[in-house]
Amino acid sequence: MVLENFDALLQKYAHLLVKSGINVQKGHTVVLSVDVEQAQLARLLVKEAYKLGAKEVIVKWTDDEVSRETFIHAPQDILTDIPQYKVDESLAHIEKGASRLSVRSADPDSLKGVDSNKVAAYQSAVGKALHEQRKATQSNKVSWLVAAAAGKKWAAKIWPDLTEEEQMEALWTQIFCAVHLFDEDPVETWKKKDGLLNTKAEELNKEQFVALHYSAPGTDLTVGLPEGHLWEGAGSLNARGERFMANMPTEEVFTAPDANRVDGTVVSTKPLSYAGVTISGMEFTFKDGKVVSVTAEEGEDVLKKLIETDEGAARLGEAALVPNESPISMSGITFYNTLFDENASNHLALGSAYAFNLQGGTEMSEDELKEAGLNRSNVHVDFMIGSAEMDIDGIRKDGTRVPVFRKGTWA
Repeated sequence: MVLENFDALLQKYAHLLVKSGINVQKGHTVVLSVDVEQAQLARLLVKEAYKLGAKEVIVKWTDDEVSRETFIHAPQDILTDIPQYKVDESLAHIEKGASRLSVRSADPDSLKGVDSNKVAAYQSAVGKALHEQRKATQSNKVSWLVAAAAGKKWAAKIWPDLTEEEQMEALWTQIFCAVHLFDEDPVETWKKKDGLLNTKAEELNKEQFVALHYSAPGTDLTVGLPEGHLWEGAGSLNARGERFMANMPTEEVFTAPDANRVDGTVVSTKPLSYAGVTISGMEFTFKDGKVVSVTAEEGEDVLKKLIETDEGAARLGEAALVPNESPISMSGITFYNTLFDENASNHLALGSAYAFNLQGGTEMSEDELKEAGLNRSNVHVDFMIGSAEMDIDGIRKDGTRVPVFRKGTWA
């Protein structure tokens, strides 16, 4: 690694993720999901978590190549038979209030060419089996964080013309820049960022728009918003009242749409890496909240299987606003990684909505959330729709319109 002081920077990064990210406190349990390629970072995260008082750190290793071989060779009935011990372990972690830290560095094309039926069947089975785990994170019952680390094949996808060393240096540099690691005190920087994004969320919450109207080349979409919807910024509170960051980096404020009131057409502006496949050139048509037509220039079969996962997979669960001049957008880089690309662009998500995006939502049952308009599903997949040409209007109850975005930025 050519990057100067890389080991010191990685140490600083590990501290930031456990301190500002999942906010480890004395007595906490931490579940870390990380690729085997990231052993150095994993060890630092474990050390930092224990240093901050964690009583237990559980490491779950992942490996793209092992996953690919499994999908190619294992029969579908094996892939979809999720053992009860995995479900029980997940429930035990929820009972402990375990914080979840996922470090992503996957190859965006790791499952290219693999039978998409097997991948879709597995995704559906896991979603159903670990439903309570998803419910716990989507209601902020526990602290959770998705962060990134530079993977060799991921870096090669972004900069194919560089040497491997240059690719890795470029990706680590972008990751560190995106989380403000080169600042003197990144923890303090994140406190300020949290405050700024929350201020924007509070402004939107006061308006309580009944809908948002998006317009851009190829896009003419109206997204209804449920009564009592809540916009959130960078930070959230878990059930213990502890503040954490669900995504690092983040530049968004987001809320839950009304799953039954989405109409019109929207086109994607960046590729999506989903289930080990790159999907690009997407176009969706919605009627009464549901996708009635979908096409893609690349990965269309995977996209169509995604929206067939369950009833909610063809409806929206998130609407997020990100100004086009965000640092990640200004880098001009397509990362083929949703954590980064969604923070360069306004985006929507197919699938489940977050319960905390509705007043009183975290105390509601699944049926009550659905009745209030919040989408329920075993998937949640963001796709990017923003550009420098996008305008967004907030629509009030009396039908009047308020400019929210003009030419890709806050109006």
